[in-house]
Parts: sequence; structure tokens; C-alpha cells
Amino acid sequence: MMLIYRHNGKCYIIHRDIPLHNFVNKEGIVDLELVKMCRDYFFRVDHVLRTETHFLFAETIQDAEIIEETQNVVETTYS
Repeated sequence: MMLIYRHNGKCYIIHRDIPLHNFVNKEGIVDLELVKMCRDYFFRVDHVLRTETHFLFAETIQDAEIIEETQNVVETTYS
């Protein structure tokens, strides 16, 4: 099952959610360098969101872009 999370008008696919306490060092401070290392390690993750209890490692869903293509139509006649 794929979890989609909406935040500030953007949508994200959540690949991992890890409890915040896993990133707290001995001094009780969140180690953001460790969070960045995890973000870079996980495949397709390009963004990290934080809740009260977890870090959400997410992939940004890009807005759709309409591309107009012109097709060259070649008419073939058979005799």
C-alpha cells in the first residue's frame, strides 16, 4: 500500500516513517546530519517531513506537465 501525504499544497509518497527518538543524540538533540544521510540513502527519497513523533522520508510527486506534440501524418495509398 502506498501512503500519500499532502503538506503545504504538495503531495508526497511516504517511503519510510522512522520514530524521532532514533535520531536523538546523547545530549537529547536531533541529529539532522543523520536525517540527511538517511534521506540520501533511501531510494527515491528527496524530502523529509517531520511530525511530532516521526520523520517521514518522502518522494515529491511532481505536478503534471502538458506537452503538446505535433505529429507528422503520412498518407499512404495502395493501388
